[in-house]
Amino acid sequence: MKKEKITFEGFMGDKLSAELHFPADDAPHNYVIFAHCFTCNKNLNAVRNIILGMTKKGFAVLSFDFTGLGQSEGDFANTNFSSNVEDLIKASDYLEHNYQPATMLVGHSLGGAAVLMAAAKIASIATIATIGAPSQPDHVLHLIEDKKEDIKEKGEAEVTIGGRPFKIKKQFLDDLQNKDNLKKIEDLRKSILILHSPQDRTVEISNAAAIYERAHHPKSFISLDGADHLLSNKEDSLYAGEVIATWADRYVKKQDKKKISTDSQTVAFIGNKEQKYTTQIVAEGHHLIADEPEDVGGNNFGTSPYGLLTSALAACTAITLRMYANRKEWDVDEILVHVDQDQLYDKDSKDCESENSKITFFDRSIEIKGSLDEKQRKRLIEIANKCPVHKTLESKIKVETKEKKN
Repeated sequence: MKKEKITFEGFMGDKLSAELHFPADDAPHNYVIFAHCFTCNKNLNAVRNIILGMTKKGFAVLSFDFTGLGQSEGDFANTNFSSNVEDLIKASDYLEHNYQPATMLVGHSLGGAAVLMAAAKIASIATIATIGAPSQPDHVLHLIEDKKEDIKEKGEAEVTIGGRPFKIKKQFLDDLQNKDNLKKIEDLRKSILILHSPQDRTVEISNAAAIYERAHHPKSFISLDGADHLLSNKEDSLYAGEVIATWADRYVKKQDKKKISTDSQTVAFIGNKEQKYTTQIVAEGHHLIADEPEDVGGNNFGTSPYGLLTSALAACTAITLRMYANRKEWDVDEILVHVDQDQLYDKDSKDCESENSKITFFDRSIEIKGSLDEKQRKRLIEIANKCPVHKTLESKIKVETKEKKN
């Protein structure tokens, strides 16, 4: 997953720290803006996992720190729910002017309430997803309940949230209490996906019910059963990202990508120099990506050509052994084939200094897990040498090259 570190000007004029994450082929079909939870930041593991789940499905995702949080400039004490909404609009403006207009907003917790409010103000937004979002933004006040009176009397107070100190001013309270998200939701005419855990102890699932009740169709609810509010479990956050991306496919328009077709078994396509070495492959109807590492000028979006070659040998070996073990009805649970490739001098060559004396060397190690005796294990190692790709690599090979006319 490629990412770009960027900055843009927030609502209050401060520079906001952001990351724009791209899918593996560097060709997103839609752009998404992600809003993190109250007092969180873009570097939360759950945020990264959600974004990963979405980029796998072809979305580019902009994640940023709200004013005064994370690596963004500004004073958190001067911010409020309204300024967060305006920061989202500023993020949308940045994408529109520098990339493409965002078509989707995703928000976690209070960030979910913010995207519901911001969606009405961003014309390009077609769909919204909320994760553990409160139906009303003033729900967050329970986190500072013991300091509310101090804030009202003194104008500000220091509160502890998630083990960290934050200064909250009275204007923050006033702003929250003047917001009616449910009315905004009633007026929205955009598709909405609501994700919430029944076990969420921070924002009760009744909030999801209230959002769903007020929202217009198309709307969907997905239960994140077993997850906590922050989606601390990696599987929960990855699942959320993948589900959001799959659901959104139905409601966003995708730009047509160049279709790669061939009458051959395999075709590889590489674009202009801006794409560097990222190569799209269609092999027997399956799509793959090959690339080179960054240290040799690539994007590292996929394995290298030699990585594909060692993969072919490893996969063929594993399949060959599985076929043989099945036919013999041997108790083999798992097979792992480890392959390394290198260029070495042929010890049998008369001219060890010549480049022509180098040979391609594959080092193959095989793990076999199962109830087998030594004779059976030895036989499987012998069978590995009968793998068709192994035989092809050892045989005399001829490559004929010609130009294919359009």
